[in-house]
Amino acid sequence: MDVLIESTKDFEKDLAGLSDIEKAAAIQKINDRASLFSTQRTDAYHQLRRLPLPSPLNNGYESSLYTLRISQNLSIVLAVDEDPIFEQVIFTLFRAVKPDDLDRAYQDVAEFLYQGLHHKRETVPIS
Repeated sequence: MDVLIESTKDFEKDLAGLSDIEKAAAIQKINDRASLFSTQRTDAYHQLRRLPLPSPLNNGYESSLYTLRISQNLSIVLAVDEDPIFEQVIFTLFRAVKPDDLDRAYQDVAEFLYQGLHHKRETVPIS
């Protein structure tokens, strides 16, 4: 299975703000995880982490959003999408953030990706 790695402008901006050592570590870890998908798909998923979404998705959709810990001081917010028709896995890199910013970055990306796919919570007025 081929692996395609795409990055967003936000990710590229985050990456530009890192030290050369942090950049190299991030790129190496992303490439290592991506290469696992060809031979050890289950192991590759075990090394990724999902955080809770702001609200559940409609129609049984499942989020493809994950975090990948690069070091104690850096994590990547990314999506992993499998395309069986073209036999490829697509890694989309959204953000590279420090631990204090991880939850907010993850929520922001989730809201952007899944707008319109969340269950709407109905409120009932109390009489």
